Order: sequence, then C-alpha cells, then structure tokens
Amino acid sequence: MPKPLKKTYSFASTALFKAVQMNGIFLDSKTFCDLIPLESEQKCEEKFLENHLNDGFDLKQFVEENFTNNSVKTSDYQSDKSIKIDNHLNQLWPILTRKPTLAIGSLIDLPFAYVVPGGRFQEIYYWDSYFTILGLQVCKKIDLIENIIDNFSDLINRFGFIPNGNRTYFLGRSQPPFFSLMVAVLKEEKGDSILSKYLPVLEKEYQFWMEGKQHLSADNQAVRRTVLLDEDVILNRYWDEYDTPRPESYIEDIELVTSINSSENGIYRHIRAAAESGWDFSSRWFKDGQNMNTIHTTDILPVDLNCLLWHLEMMIYQAYLLQKDDSQANLYINLANQRKKAIETYFYDEAKNFYFDYDFIIKSQTESYHLGAMFPLFFHLSNPNQAKEISKILEEQFLKNGGVITTLNHTGQQWDAPNGWAPLQYISYKGLKNYDLSSLAKILKNRWMQTNEKVYAETGKMTEKYNVEDTDITASGGEYPNQDGFGWTNGVYLKLLRG
Repeated sequence: MPKPLKKTYSFASTALFKAVQMNGIFLDSKTFCDLIPLESEQKCEEKFLENHLNDGFDLKQFVEENFTNNSVKTSDYQSDKSIKIDNHLNQLWPILTRKPTLAIGSLIDLPFAYVVPGGRFQEIYYWDSYFTILGLQVCKKIDLIENIIDNFSDLINRFGFIPNGNRTYFLGRSQPPFFSLMVAVLKEEKGDSILSKYLPVLEKEYQFWMEGKQHLSADNQAVRRTVLLDEDVILNRYWDEYDTPRPESYIEDIELVTSINSSENGIYRHIRAAAESGWDFSSRWFKDGQNMNTIHTTDILPVDLNCLLWHLEMMIYQAYLLQKDDSQANLYINLANQRKKAIETYFYDEAKNFYFDYDFIIKSQTESYHLGAMFPLFFHLSNPNQAKEISKILEEQFLKNGGVITTLNHTGQQWDAPNGWAPLQYISYKGLKNYDLSSLAKILKNRWMQTNEKVYAETGKMTEKYNVEDTDITASGGEYPNQDGFGWTNGVYLKLLRG
C-alpha cells in the first residue's frame, strides 16, 4: 500500500499547530485543520517561531492573518419549510454537491463532482456516500452516483485505499467498506458490465483490508486489519496507521489520554480505529460498556465489518464469473464461504439469539447489544429462525417512538442511546424486509420518517442524528454539535419514501 502523505502529520507536529489546538483558538479542532495557509505550512511555522515569544503576540490574530477559509458553507442555505420534504431534499442536492476539487490546504483533490454531508463536513466521506447514493438513485441522478464511485476509484488507485474522507489528515484510516455496495447500486442501473469495469479497484480495496495476512501466525495473531483465529480463520478489525492524536480532534484526544494516566501504548490507535469504524464513539468499543477511557477498539472483531467484507468477496467472485475466470472466481467464493461460516461461529450467540462483536484478546464475544447485529440480516447471512429471534429483541429493546436506538447504553456518546442514525435505520429496515418481517419493518420505517418530518417541520432541517427515545429533544453527544444538511439522512429518507 502506498504510504500516506507525510505533510499533514509533519504540520500536526509543528509548534504552531499544537499552540492553536491546545489554546482553544477554535471551538472545533477540525476548523484549523481545514483552513488554507496563505503561504506554505513551513513558512507559516517559521513566521510563528520568529514572533510567538514577542511581547503582545496574538495567536488568534496570527492565524487570521496567515490562514483563510474559502469553503462553501451549507449553513448559509435557508430552507423553505412550506415545501414538501421530498421537494426540499431534491433542492438540497445542488447545495451539497461540490465540483471537482484542487488540492488546497488539507483537501485532497478529486476529479469528479461529489456530495458532502453538510455542516462541518465539507469533504466527501466514505461510508456516508453509500446512503447518500441511495437517495441519488431514487432521484435518478445516476451520473452523479458514477462520479462519486469514480472519485473513490481514483483514491484507491492513488493511495491504495479509500480514506475516511478527502482530507490529508484522514490518510491513516479508511471507513466501513461500502464501496462494493455502491458498485452494486450502479450495476442495478447500468448492468453487469459495471462489475468488470470496477473489478480492479474492488480487488485493490480488498487487498487493503487483507494486507498483512501473509505474516499472520500463532505467534503473530494480528497484523494491521487482519486477525488469525482458530483453524486458519482470518477475520478483520478496524485500525489506523498512526498511534497519535487525531489532528481534527487534537485537544480532545490529548485530554482523554491524559485523564487515563496510563503508560500503555496504543490508546490513540484505539481512538483512531473507532473513528475508522464510523461509530465514533460508542460503548461497543469500551471494556466497561460505559467509559471512553476503557476504549479497546483494535481488540475487537466487529460483526458488521466482516459482513461488509463478505459482500466485497462476493462482488469480486461475481465479477470473475462474468469474465469466465473460474480459478479466481473459485478463490473468492471460497473466501466468502469461509467468512460466512466464521461470522456464524464467532459472532452469533445461540443462547442470547443475537450477534455480538468478538474480542480476540480474551477469546470471547463482547456483551454490547448494538445495531451492528442487523448486518447479517441485511446481507441475508442469517437463517429465518435467527432473523425472527433477533427481530423480537429489536422490537422489545431497540424500537422507540422515533426509530431504533443504536445501542442499549446511555453513555453520552453519540453512537449510543438515545440516538438513532439514518444508516442503521436503513440497515435494520432492509434486514427485516429480507426475512418478510414486514410488519415490524413498516413500524420502524414510519417512526423514523415521522421523526425526520417532525424536525423538518419545526426547523426546516435534516440533521445528522436524532433522539429517537424522546423526539422533542434534539440529539446530542459526541465531540461536536448535531449537524444539519445532511447527506445520509436525506438519502435514506428518500429511499424509504420512494424506493
């Protein structure tokens, strides 16, 4: 895999960067990461070192004089609450669409138009884009879907993987591998030839997630994102190339690790790996199920990640079948079948009738009930009885007035109760539909859509997440305020409405 760019990490280690972040010049650590230096980053650092000890030096003024922000702000857009919500969402696509970008500041250039989530997120995001694409498909914006997929193909070809987002500070990690599902959407629209077109990048995506497996052994159980279990079974975990504070959450990471007061290495990587999961942050990554200072993400094999990689293996298998390459097709169908069996063996608890993540360090399933358990249903990997039993738990414990909660724990983290998120509502809904559990699916769908509609009627906004336990309260938790826009919420709503 090509090495991630160095410039962001060299800049994040400079005296200027640390001073700005640690002095709280901006309420959001991401703000400074996204500013554009008027001269080179090196020149800004030199000027800072020359002047910062002078009497009367004003750090905020220095930043204002040496950096600029020319990004488009979706917050400037004023919606018209009098129009129907689906019409509003159609009007939002151009607001959230960005033209091909040049590399400027921390932004990585992309050759084609793309859609951003909105709010503080003014770059493309990996797993967000699949759920955005679902809405674009409903709106027949097929060219834009292909642009997004081609942008990700470009990133895979340049860096060997799809980064978390097109920012240089994201080049240590990816996000949940939904690329094969995006290709599947385009295949629905354009036919089987799409599989052949994207086969090379699908394989590169797979190679990224499986990199290091050749070095696995009984004495070296885990390498990067791969983990060797019993009988030569290889499953995957989340990871990050760096064990340092995230530049975009610099002070938050420093303060957390300082509060832990531990000499143990790897805490920053656990934090970063949770960011790669997209569930940043959730009690599913905590040893005690409650506190961030017990985070141990890289010890955990997530059920949803491994379901996604099963789908990637199946897509590559289908592509080779079309090319009549039986040797490669057999290779990937065997890999997919091995993973399917391992998902059943390591993640399903017959006594509890539910899927759980697996902690390979202690060789036991975790105790966290969360909606990652719906991914085997979404991919049709469960048997009908398993699906029926899981649906009972979903209805009894997860279903609330506004949709389904993410986990059963209330921790103050945004990927825990009482919050609900569009991607997990859709995964759960589709998983139920796959097993003809239509009554519960309809209830879930209606409650979620009504939550979206209620907030839109009150505010004119679609937001990143929602409080589904009490729909009169705005969703909270996390390292930043609830964001509006919002790409994946829009996409899922339209898919549920018309799809």
